[in-house]
Amino acid sequence: MAATDPTQVQKALKGAHYPSDKRELEQLAKKNGADQQIVKKLHDAKRDRFDSPAQVQEEVFGS
Repeated sequence: MAATDPTQVQKALKGAHYPSDKRELEQLAKKNGADQQIVKKLHDAKRDRFDSPAQVQEEVFGS
């Protein structure tokens, strides 16, 4: 399985509005045809709400 990169995450969350609930982002990623690895990382996120795309990137890729 190929590693997830920031561009894939941006494409998966195209159209997202912040702040956003992690479940909303997960559903949007599915709708946008995101790789299952990205959807899983959103699903398993420790945080329930994201205030910005930067927070999503931190969650997916670590600080």
